[in-house]
Amino acid sequence: MIVLLIFLLYRIPVIQVHLDEETFYLKEDRFELSWIHSVENEKWFEVYEKDGEDLFLSETYFKTYGAGVPADGEVIHSDDGYVHMKMNRSIPELNISVSNNVKTKIHTEEKTIDLYKLAQEYESVSISIEQLHLWEYIGGTFK
Repeated sequence: MIVLLIFLLYRIPVIQVHLDEETFYLKEDRFELSWIHSVENEKWFEVYEKDGEDLFLSETYFKTYGAGVPADGEVIHSDDGYVHMKMNRSIPELNISVSNNVKTKIHTEEKTIDLYKLAQEYESVSISIEQLHLWEYIGGTFK
């Protein structure tokens, strides 16, 4: 009986990626979102972590200052050729438009997921924290 209650009531927070025709989950608690900046034509990265029921934008890094650079982030010293900025922002849901032009990707410790290959051109993708029941977690689609 206790096992059944745990199975029915216990929920596991996971990172959910929702496209128009597909939803999948990340096993990891952290990921990087990358794309090619449309003006600078350079890669741009944002680092997100699972933080309770929200995503937490901990850092962003990019090659050059230009359009869209955050004005309120703390610059972190780095020797890798990128400007790193500490962001510290909680976000309930991240909504992005995906395009082959900017090559939007999710990077985890284990793999890189090419969102632009999974979505239609300029499709909206939402990334959020979802509380899955144990049976949903066991049967869910993880990438």
